[in-house]
Amino acid sequence: MPNYQFTLIVDGPDLQDDGQADALYESGCDDALIGRSHGVQHLDFDREAPSLDAAVLSAVADIERLDGLEVVRIAGAGLVSMADIAARLGRTRESVRLLIEGARGPGGFPPPATDPRSRYRLWRWPEVSRWLGTHLGSTLDEPNEGVFIAINAGLELRRHSGHVRPERRPELRQLVGL
Repeated sequence: MPNYQFTLIVDGPDLQDDGQADALYESGCDDALIGRSHGVQHLDFDREAPSLDAAVLSAVADIERLDGLEVVRIAGAGLVSMADIAARLGRTRESVRLLIEGARGPGGFPPPATDPRSRYRLWRWPEVSRWLGTHLGSTLDEPNEGVFIAINAGLELRRHSGHVRPERRPELRQLVGL
């Protein structure tokens, strides 16, 4: 069975507390390293499973068996900067900027996932890769990123759907196909 590596951002009690670390181990997270970066706690997994989605979803379930812990998102899931795109393509940032703005290439570059007016825009790699394949004949597809994006969307929806008025939640479920 293959191993999958991923990092989950976790909200709740301090994971580095000895009691919490032991509880995580006992709940099935014996394949994770506990970390904290810039005040954000995370678990780095190296999990054996039949598929990536099975690995991530089982890790989420193992973590959330413990009171007070909630998986917020998968770190780095599919979002790339202009510099990241350039590095993956072996191009300069200027070359990628021209593609993004339509000054070079066929135009129609995917819109950023973040505010297009922001100085620091991010794109979804699967969308960029698909565009590259269609318009430039080159793809650097990373199939895991689509799985990460889908699971993150579910985690985000779960975390924030309470902000939608209760009488509108059926429409929200219909919107996302649940």
